[in-house]
Amino acid sequence: MIKVSEIAKKKVVELMSEDGFNSATDFVRVGVKSGGCSGLSYDLKFDKEKQEEDKVFEDNGVKIIVDKKSFLYLIGTTLEYSGGLNGAGFVFNNPNANRTCGCGESFSL
Repeated sequence: MIKVSEIAKKKVVELMSEDGFNSATDFVRVGVKSGGCSGLSYDLKFDKEKQEEDKVFEDNGVKIIVDKKSFLYLIGTTLEYSGGLNGAGFVFNNPNANRTCGCGESFSL
């Protein structure tokens, strides 16, 4: 399961609306891809369609879809949003990551 903090929920709803998505019916697609300074990086985008192999979660009113491969890397992750001095953006608090890079956008197991 992937959790969504209250602050991240508000930002997701805002951004989905700006991009022409409906937070009540559309999804946040979260995934993992090769790359980044630690070996793996997070991928986050909005999607209107669920694929057959996707896992579907809903937390805090946000519908999340994850492909089967990425799910193994993301179990227990919390999606948060930071608007601090170091830059604004979504942050993945992933208990499975052994090492993360300084920017927080990549990790390794």
